[in-house]
Amino acid sequence: MAPSSPSACLLQTTHLRTFLIISLLVFVPPIHALKLPIWPRDRQLSRPILNSLHSAVDLLPTFVGSVSSNETVEWTGTCFYKTSAWMEFNNKSGSEFGGGTLHIKVSNAHSWKCMDLYVFATPYQVTWDYYFLSREHTVQFDAWEEKAEFEYVKNEGVSVFLMHAGMRGTLEALWDVFPLFTNTEWGENANLGFLKKHMGASFQTRPQPWVTNISVDDIHSGDFLAISKIRGRWGGFETLEKWVTGSYAGHSAVCLRDSEGKLWVGESGHRNEKGEDVIVTLPWDEWWDDALTQDDSNSHIALLPLHPHLRAKFNETAAWEYARSMEGKPYGYHNMIFSWIDALDENYPPPLDAHVVAAGMTVWNQMWPAYAANLWNEALNKRLGTQNLSLPEILIETETRGSSFAELLTIPEQDDWVYTDGKSTSCVAFILEMYKEAGLFGPIASSIQGTEFTIKDAYTLSFFENDSSRLPKWCNDGDIVQPYCQIKGKYRMELPEYNTLDPYSHMNEKCPSLPPKYSRSANC
Repeated sequence: MAPSSPSACLLQTTHLRTFLIISLLVFVPPIHALKLPIWPRDRQLSRPILNSLHSAVDLLPTFVGSVSSNETVEWTGTCFYKTSAWMEFNNKSGSEFGGGTLHIKVSNAHSWKCMDLYVFATPYQVTWDYYFLSREHTVQFDAWEEKAEFEYVKNEGVSVFLMHAGMRGTLEALWDVFPLFTNTEWGENANLGFLKKHMGASFQTRPQPWVTNISVDDIHSGDFLAISKIRGRWGGFETLEKWVTGSYAGHSAVCLRDSEGKLWVGESGHRNEKGEDVIVTLPWDEWWDDALTQDDSNSHIALLPLHPHLRAKFNETAAWEYARSMEGKPYGYHNMIFSWIDALDENYPPPLDAHVVAAGMTVWNQMWPAYAANLWNEALNKRLGTQNLSLPEILIETETRGSSFAELLTIPEQDDWVYTDGKSTSCVAFILEMYKEAGLFGPIASSIQGTEFTIKDAYTLSFFENDSSRLPKWCNDGDIVQPYCQIKGKYRMELPEYNTLDPYSHMNEKCPSLPPKYSRSANC
């Protein structure tokens, strides 16, 4: 077996950040490049432009409004304090449905050296432009591709996104993102710096040894493994996942003992010999050896022992039946995004929002259509009760029903949904569904959707040991006493709100999660 691949527990925010901007600004030439379904519900400005420039967050565009023929839209740009836009329909090309000219008037620049960078999109085409002169500019749409685009632009308008960092700031932000994914000390420091800045993490150095001499006799079925990587590809991916979800770990696995007492690890997202991320159960010795010798991303691992009361309830037979039923199935790419998005606008770190998510999905769909279908198309079809609709068709159908893409994303995933390649579980959903089968959720199990839990949602459950005197003697040996056992890693792992929430029906289906506090409402 190859070492496990916690990249599987990523949220697509990484791709929105890197591929969206690179695609729009590098791969996408002006006009007629991609069909981008952006579906704003109104033409109001979304939120004030952020002031903090030249960081990784600056790679995300901000949706500022939609421009139709019915009104002039005004906003404040990053460079130009006064910006207004309006749409003029015409037929300069002599096409069946005509075309249009988007007028952009900019003035009152705060500096003669600055510029504003924009992306413009309809459901059928996307383009971009930049402005550094105070005057009226135009963006020409030579021809609407079909009547539906003409009607949409006439009624809903062209969606406008501002790159609030400008051209220079965006390039600097790209340079700031690059080290997150490098397997170097530079990359590790970049990941630590990002998490300190955006999440308030501390990363205190632990006393050596940084690998615990474990006695496997003290590990039991149901014990949770929280894993965090801080360098290389997976470290960069996990850093962005942590930022959007509030989780202080990026991957997870679960311990199981068989009928003969042998210790195993169940994991969704383990890379097999074919390079596929699948669900496996591995002997503990093999899994631990991989973590120590094959993983070059400086992984940090904490063992979260179940509370004795829950351990006594844990049905090993049922847990093994579930694990064997999932063995070899693909990692849950279908639904990994939906554990994060519960609310219309309270899960997106600014300036990320549903518009940017739609844009990222569309760019990905155009560049890697097969992966796009696997990542979200089938899950979105299930939310609509449809089959085999493409992403543009999904968005059109959503609007036809009087809903919005933002609302569609918030519909809770159901654990019993079966996809074309079987049931779909991310790393943490695999564990939560095993907990359900093993009886840990008791009579409310049928009202719990494990696929709605993030890693943070899992480790905040009140399922774990709360008496440090009952922890194994080797737990945190030489380090400060924590309520869990860190068994690997240079830095002390933090798990805010650990072991604090009692389970309840429909848990984690409607929860906000905005940085840096990631506060959640009661019984969400």
